[in-house]
Amino acid sequence: MGDKGIAYKFSAKVYHYSSSSEMAGWTLVSLPKELSEEIRKGFKSLEEGWGRMKVTAGIGRSEWQTAIWFDTKQNTYLLPLKAAIRKKEKIINDMNVEVTIWLKF
Repeated sequence: MGDKGIAYKFSAKVYHYSSSSEMAGWTLVSLPKELSEEIRKGFKSLEEGWGRMKVTAGIGRSEWQTAIWFDTKQNTYLLPLKAAIRKKEKIINDMNVEVTIWLKF
């Protein structure tokens, strides 16, 4: 298992979400639904308010401390991608990225 916790790997398309045209919004990836179901079934007790769960995320050579959020509309977890990580890894919207998240409990 290692010191980072349980690893989950997936590929996802990067997209931008904003609740309104006045808001800057977020750059996100959605975890695959099957993976979200597995995580939620086994680790829902780790969720904090609003379906937030702390994780370590990795893309390319970058790793960072963050959280995934459960979105009840899409029925999946969302992983926000920080601007610094996007810049370092040259990530743009509509790009497919290979992601690893680690759950630690």
